[in-house]
Amino acid sequence: MHLMYLPETNGSGRRYTLKKVMDGQVTKSAHPARFSPDDKWSRHRLAVRKRFAVLLAQRSTPPCLLVYDLSKANVGAGRMSD
Repeated sequence: MHLMYLPETNGSGRRYTLKKVMDGQVTKSAHPARFSPDDKWSRHRLAVRKRFAVLLAQRSTPPCLLVYDLSKANVGAGRMSD
């Protein structure tokens, strides 16, 4: 069992649980991804961030003031195509 969460409906917080599905919604893992010092894909992730101007150096406003609208973001399923 791993700790899972669901975002609150008003976006103000998270609801933590041990269930995989809660209230008909699939929960997300509350644990960070594993870190590997020999990360094979870091170069590709940086290239994508640079391409879509997501790097901190490319922002005009500080990151703490940004509000993200993920519904409009051009984000795939997290997999790189060959």
